[in-house]
Amino acid sequence: MMLATAAPTHAFALPVRRPLGLRTPLSSPHLRAPIRQSPLPVHPLSSVGGVALRLSGGSAPLTALAPTGFNAVFLGLVASVALLRTCTAEKKSEKSEPINPGALSLQRRFLAVFWLFRLADWLQGPYFVEVYTSKVLAGGATMGVDTIAKLFLTGFGTTALLGPFVGKWVDRYGRKKGSIAFAAFYIWAALAVRSSSLPLLFLGRVMGGIGTSLLFSAPEAWLVGEHQKAGYAGASLGATFGLAYFGDSFMAMGAGQLAQVAASTKGPAAPFTVSTAFLALGAVLASVLWRENTVGGGSSSSSSDGDGDKTAVPAEAAAATESSGSVEEASAAAGGGAIKRAFSAMVADPRILLVGSMQAFFEGAMYIFVLQWPRALRSVMTQAAAGASVPYGKIFSCFMACCMFGSSVFPALASKGVRSEASTSGMLGLAFLAMASSAAFGQSKGLTVLAASFFLFEACVGFYFPSIGTLRSKYLPDEHRSIIMNLFAVPLNLIVVAVYLQIARLGTTGALWCSTASLGLSFLASLALRATTAASPNASSPATAGA
Repeated sequence: MMLATAAPTHAFALPVRRPLGLRTPLSSPHLRAPIRQSPLPVHPLSSVGGVALRLSGGSAPLTALAPTGFNAVFLGLVASVALLRTCTAEKKSEKSEPINPGALSLQRRFLAVFWLFRLADWLQGPYFVEVYTSKVLAGGATMGVDTIAKLFLTGFGTTALLGPFVGKWVDRYGRKKGSIAFAAFYIWAALAVRSSSLPLLFLGRVMGGIGTSLLFSAPEAWLVGEHQKAGYAGASLGATFGLAYFGDSFMAMGAGQLAQVAASTKGPAAPFTVSTAFLALGAVLASVLWRENTVGGGSSSSSSDGDGDKTAVPAEAAAATESSGSVEEASAAAGGGAIKRAFSAMVADPRILLVGSMQAFFEGAMYIFVLQWPRALRSVMTQAAAGASVPYGKIFSCFMACCMFGSSVFPALASKGVRSEASTSGMLGLAFLAMASSAAFGQSKGLTVLAASFFLFEACVGFYFPSIGTLRSKYLPDEHRSIIMNLFAVPLNLIVVAVYLQIARLGTTGALWCSTASLGLSFLASLALRATTAASPNASSPATAGA
């Protein structure tokens, strides 16, 4: 929805959250790296000097063109982000009403936990491949490419198969508990990489897959539940999403540097160990700063708040409440067949299906891109100059700056009254054109076209996460929110796995075309959502009805 290492990749993602699927080279945009055979990583920033490249159509090589050019792009992007946010802040201060203190407090409590979780997630990304390629198993055997690929697929499979059940648990027992459980599962997954036992390594990937499902559903469901219960303005929720993913870009860059320091001193497993401290801190803050909210139960301390209506209780749960007066019994009554009811609710409302299609196809395309961008850039640069070194670290910094720009554009448009459905549709159209350009012209037109296409797509990634979060908050019914969010991840993971299994046949260009096709489908779904909601933009949605 993401890092800089020996051979980093993209997200953000995410990712997220960035992030879905296991924390594999596919699942955490910006951080994933192609498989390498060296036991220890060499940071790309240590090998970017003196690259001689010949631009397509040019006649003379330009020494160190790529690092210098990417530095200039990065500075330009950072300046653009600063200018955009400054102008947006000035306009808001001139004409906007003061932010509700309760909404501001909710935003701060959410971000304090969310950013710690995302920082930990990013830390586990850069050396994910390296920690396995350097592993010596029992008997002295090393881990081959096929085994590492199976570990990747184990993560995706776990998320696809168990995600809906994880969502059911989160909605039934609490979004705060689900967020804390994420930290526990991820700590387990992080510590498992220190083992030399293959079964324990696979178990760690299962734990990581469950953790991924929790990360990309529980915190958001908690935020939206609290926001709707209190009855705060929808604009403040969109602003929170925008700020969350703007700050996530800083978390990614900081995690990349911290991971490099840890790995250079203690080996490739060290960043995973370091991440456990941030996971534990995030869990502690969630337990202290957050109050529990569940389906039908509101917040655990809501009786004295008086700041909003409660979410409607399902009929079965209401009956149980009348007979026993117990919220816990109501939740238990609602538990049976919850996935089936969530699926029925999703199918019954075309708006939910369209939002889910937008998410599945966009994030599927994003994770395909995560796998392919290092190969695409390496191919173009080595064609221009044999043996050229790709400045992955500088490229990653540019990606992050693009994401920050995109995540800054979304709240700026929202503040002008642009509907999320319309702005998201425009963004998806740009993403489709950007990826199509990279697939059609990237290899033939050279580095400039390919890099520009990738940068535009990354800006769309930055815009996507706050926009899709806003749309989910509008159209997903709160009683099934976490389940439906995990159901969205099933086709997403199938798309990524299908392309991954055929990558030898597809090649880099073929994979980029698959990503383009997926983005095209996401764009069509957004147009359908826009048309469906344009006739009655103020009609109540499942997420807000009765609030």
